[in-house]
Amino acid sequence: MTDHATPQSRTSHPSPTSRTSGTAASRTPLTGVIVATTLPYAEDRSAPAGLRPDLDRYAEHCRWLVDSGCHGVGPNGSLGEYSSLTDDERRAVARTAVAAVGRDARVVVGVHGVGSHQARYWAELAAEDGADGVLCLPPTLYRANTAEVVRHFEEVAAVGLPVMVYNNPLDTKVDLTPETLREVAAIDGVVAVKEFSGDIRRVLHVKEQAPGLDVVAGADDLVLEALLMGATGWFAGFPNVFPAACVRLYELARAGRVAEARELYEPLVAAFRWDSRTEFVQAIKRGMDLVGRYGGPCRPPRGPLLPEHRRQLDADMRGAVQALEIWAKAEGR
Repeated sequence: MTDHATPQSRTSHPSPTSRTSGTAASRTPLTGVIVATTLPYAEDRSAPAGLRPDLDRYAEHCRWLVDSGCHGVGPNGSLGEYSSLTDDERRAVARTAVAAVGRDARVVVGVHGVGSHQARYWAELAAEDGADGVLCLPPTLYRANTAEVVRHFEEVAAVGLPVMVYNNPLDTKVDLTPETLREVAAIDGVVAVKEFSGDIRRVLHVKEQAPGLDVVAGADDLVLEALLMGATGWFAGFPNVFPAACVRLYELARAGRVAEARELYEPLVAAFRWDSRTEFVQAIKRGMDLVGRYGGPCRPPRGPLLPEHRRQLDADMRGAVQALEIWAKAEGR
C-alpha cells in the first residue's frame, strides 16, 4: 500500500511564507504537519560506513511528502541521522530539501549542536541556504542549566530565522519545563516548542506559562491528545510512511471532529508508538519499506532491528495498513 495525496489534502494547508530574513521572518509560525524526514543512503565503499546520502532519492521523498499535503519538511533531525553525517553531508541534505520543495512548503532545518557557537553556525548556514526556520535542541552532551539554555537559544535566534526549540529530556537530560519555556519564549524569534516529554499535561501548562509560544506535538503516539489540548502543529515521524492520512488526522483534530479523528488515529497508535522507542529511525525506515517506499539502512551506531522487534513492528504495520485501506475506501480515496 502507498499513501497517496488527494486534492482535499493538498489544498487545506497554509500558504508557504516567502523565504526572507529579519524581524518579519523571525515571527513566522512553524505549525502544521512538518515531517522529520528520514535520509536514504546508497551503497558507496568510499563513503563513511560504506553508505552515501542518496540526495536524488531524498529530494524525491521531500517532494512526495509535500505533494501528499504535508506543510513542511525537517531535514537534519534525529530521524535524519544528523549526528552520523559529515559537515558537508549535513549541509547538502538541507540544501536538497530547500530545492526540492521550493516555495510550496516550509523547510525547518535541524541545527542541533553541543555548544551555542555550533548551533548558531548551522543556523547561519540554514539561513544562507534558504530555510524557513530551524529546530534546535538545548546543548547536546551536556546537562545545561536554565541560564545556559537561554543563552544557547539566544545565539541561535540572533541569526534571524524563526526558531522551534525542542524539548526531548529523554535524550538530552535537559527538560525545557513550562517555567523555563516562559524565559525562552521571551527571546525574539523563538516561536514554537516541539514537545517530546511524553507528558500530555505539558501542552496546557506551556500555554499558561508562555501563551505566545506555539506548542507542536513531537510524539506520534500522543499527537491526537496534544492537538485536542491546543497544540497547533505536529513535527512528525510516521508521515514519512503515511503522509496523506496523517495530514487528514491533523485536519480532523484541529477542526474538533473528535469521533472521526479517533476512528483514524486509534488503529495507527501501535505503529506510532515506535516513534517513541530507541529504534525509531530503523522502525520508520522499515515502515517505509513495507508500504512500497524506500527506507533502507541506517548508518552506525544504528544497526538492523532485532528479529523480535522486526516481527512486532511488522505486525503493528499490518494492522495500520489494513485500517488505512478500510479508511481510504470509506473516504473514496
